[in-house]
Amino acid sequence: MSKDGKDKAAQEPREIPIDGADEVTEGAAEAAAPAPEAEPAETAEAAPAPEAEPAETAEAAEAEADSIEEEAEAVVADAERVAKAEAEAAAMRDKYLRLQAEWDNYRKRTAEEAGEMRVRAAEKLMGDLLPVMDDFERAIAHAEANGDAGLLDGVKAISTKLSESLGKHGLEAIDPAGEAFDALEHQAVGQVEDASVPDETVAQVYQKGYRLGKKVIRPAMVTISTGGPKREVESDDAE
Repeated sequence: MSKDGKDKAAQEPREIPIDGADEVTEGAAEAAAPAPEAEPAETAEAAPAPEAEPAETAEAAEAEADSIEEEAEAVVADAERVAKAEAEAAAMRDKYLRLQAEWDNYRKRTAEEAGEMRVRAAEKLMGDLLPVMDDFERAIAHAEANGDAGLLDGVKAISTKLSESLGKHGLEAIDPAGEAFDALEHQAVGQVEDASVPDETVAQVYQKGYRLGKKVIRPAMVTISTGGPKREVESDDAE
């Protein structure tokens, strides 16, 4: 080789082989190369949509369940209050009706007792006065028999006035001469034969009887006839 050729060869750079240099070079080339873009499907699969955390979902469901339970309890409480109020109202109504009935019964009973007391008081009064009336009648009979006209008129006036006064309090004389004998108002003290009148007709009144209202306080003392025709029984349906 000529001298010029040697100098040219000496000036040209020479590659010095280094172990692993090729691998480093290839790796650098791959790193420098742009990464390929991912396909849309792969991107969607790689990045899924965010979902709620399980803890948050459980808390929301529990809160909703608690709210529903509270509403149900409120409805039940309202229904119980309404039922209680209705029961109290019904009890008060029943109590009012019972009190009203008891008051009506008490008022009626009191009125009846007061009426009975008045009757008993009047009955005692009339019983005490009956002998006086008997004495008046005896005095009148004596005056009529002895012809004492002045005494007779005075006694008659007193007797009439007393009878009228007692009549205002319900006293009524029982003087059944000529009427059918009634064992509830008459007391038979003798019998008289008389075929002209029906059997058991009051022939004579020995002593008048008296009734106060509907109650007989003294039966009339009478004699009754016998020997006459049987008295027809009056029917209750007869008008």
